[in-house]
Amino acid sequence: MLQYLLFFGLGFTLIYWQYKQLSPQDIADLKMSLEQVSERSWILLPIIIIGFLSHFFRALRWRLMLEPLNLRPTVVNITGAVFIGYLTNLLLPRMGEVAKCTVLAKYEDEPVDKIIGTIVAERAFDLICLMVISVLTFAVQAEVINDYVQYLMSKMEGKNLALMMGIGIIGMLSLIGLLVFIYRKNKTGKIGLFIKGLAEGVTSILAMKKRIQFIMYTFLIWGAYLSLIYFGFLALPATEHLGIGAALSVLVFGSLGMIVTPGGLGAYPQALQLVLNMLYGVKSALGLAFGWISWLAQTLIIVIFGIIAFIILPIYNKIRDEQIKVDTK
Repeated sequence: MLQYLLFFGLGFTLIYWQYKQLSPQDIADLKMSLEQVSERSWILLPIIIIGFLSHFFRALRWRLMLEPLNLRPTVVNITGAVFIGYLTNLLLPRMGEVAKCTVLAKYEDEPVDKIIGTIVAERAFDLICLMVISVLTFAVQAEVINDYVQYLMSKMEGKNLALMMGIGIIGMLSLIGLLVFIYRKNKTGKIGLFIKGLAEGVTSILAMKKRIQFIMYTFLIWGAYLSLIYFGFLALPATEHLGIGAALSVLVFGSLGMIVTPGGLGAYPQALQLVLNMLYGVKSALGLAFGWISWLAQTLIIVIFGIIAFIILPIYNKIRDEQIKVDTK
């Protein structure tokens, strides 16, 4: 309970802080942005479709990971479980993974522990994907990012910069050493199993029979995330000039914001505001408006399809079980 209060407390604190930073002109800009979005309501249809597909592709990829365990859930069940998992995460942080495994285990009549084991590997691979995309972003947007980095460096003295770089390198090496130490001392504990899962996640994917299909779904998932942001740019005049490169930057920083608070509450709009303002010169209030509009769109997709999954899965599986009984007679 304390963990949930801390996560939600941080989210609402960020929202309150954002509101206190707004001037009357900023509030006027926010209202104007909402009016502009309403005038471009046509953009909602592709956003909803792409948002659904991003979760659908994730469900299909997860289904591939379950095949080596001789688990072959139906597409309807595993897609519904994914949406219910994300919906649960909005209310109970970090419980979404357990929820989607429980739902799938219930309707497929399989043990939960077998299914949960695949989640760690999936999260490990997603973390690696985010790292790769971050490197790609820095390469594609080198000029924009370098200008900002050089600006920060000009504000520092040479000694301070060298000290910060040294601290960064030592910190990374210390983190790696700490992870190795924790794993050796706690191999069977939750933390030890998670660290082991990070390593096993990569090897399990490399050993997968349908690796090409798995990679294809991964590209489709992240491509859908990127498309969501790009279409979101078109919803506001202040961001419609931004291209794929800017969308990559927003994707990376927005993904980090999603981790900080439940469903990115408060943190996701703040992250988008910072990257749009600092790197692309979008007015701060308009960047915040884009952040909140983007967050609301993604959250509504989860809420709508999550509720639909709650309603459809019991009905679908009742019909499915009755059909199985008829077929076995």
